[in-house]
Formats: sequence, C-alpha cells, structure tokens
Amino acid sequence: MWPRDAPPPRDPINMTPHTPSPSAVADASVLRLRDTGFEHATKLLARYDLQLDIVADSAPIPGSYWGEPEAGVIASTVHARADTPVHSLLHEACHLIVLPPEKRAGIHTDATDSVEEEDAVCYLQILLADALPGVGRTRVMTDMDAWGYSFRLGSTRAWFEHDADEARQWLAQRDLLPTVAA
Repeated sequence: MWPRDAPPPRDPINMTPHTPSPSAVADASVLRLRDTGFEHATKLLARYDLQLDIVADSAPIPGSYWGEPEAGVIASTVHARADTPVHSLLHEACHLIVLPPEKRAGIHTDATDSVEEEDAVCYLQILLADALPGVGRTRVMTDMDAWGYSFRLGSTRAWFEHDADEARQWLAQRDLLPTVAA
C-alpha cells in the first residue's frame, strides 16, 4: 500500500498522478451519479460481491482517497454521493474487483498494490462503463481526460486503444475481463 499522505506513484511512462484541479472538480460536464441514478451501479457492483453505500449529499464520503466528491472504498463497500463522478465510482470499484475477496476485508481508502494493478483498474473501469446505461466507455474516457488522468499517448482513448496491452494481459491472467458488458 502507498502512504496515506501521498498519492500513489504512477508509471512515469504510462501515467502521471491523477490530481483533480479545482476547475475539474467544478466541471459540470463530467457525468455524476445523480445523472445516471444508483440502481444500475448497485447491480453492477453486486455482480462482484460489492456493496454501494449511498452517502447523503453533504456528508463526508468514507474511504475517499482523493477527497470529496470522489468515491471511497472500505472492505467490500464503495461509498459515493450523488455528486460523485461515475468514472470515480467505477475506478474505486475496480480496485476492489481486482482483489481476491479475502484481501478486500483489509482495504480502507487505498487499494493499490502496484503500477500494473493501477493500469489494470483503469482498463477495467473503461470496460465496465459499458454495463451502465447512458454511460459507456466513450463517455468514461472523455470524463477521465477532463478529470485529469494523464497517459503518455495524450488521452485515455489513445492509451486504451494503443498502449494498454499489459493492463489487458494482467486482467486476462486473473480471469477478470468481463465476457458480457451488460
């Protein structure tokens, strides 16, 4: 695990730290859970034995690594509010999905073990976006760019389409690639 007082290191070739700027946080163009509702996200998480805790609008989000309105993780629960970006919910859920269930119990706020795992999480969140009606991978990739994810090829889409083979292989080796998106 990375120290709680510092963002996890990123592969300097692949990603730079994801630190939302104040303008990104206020960016109304990023799809939020209030725009999609919680029903489909709850069902998607349940497929992976995860729970979604819907936090009250002004309440702190437990287990949020990046701070509000970003989603948080504690054990097998993803915590989110209506203003949480959909890509954040997916990203944090994917951190739990890639872990064996017995390891989830010890997770609180920080779930990354390696750069390879972080890359795999980014890849999986893009795939799982297709399981949420009205979201989809194209929207999530656009929102990831708007929020501040940074890949060496310049965009999330370029990384996903041309530079994510290792992330895909990491997921395939663990039988974590979804066979059906919906």
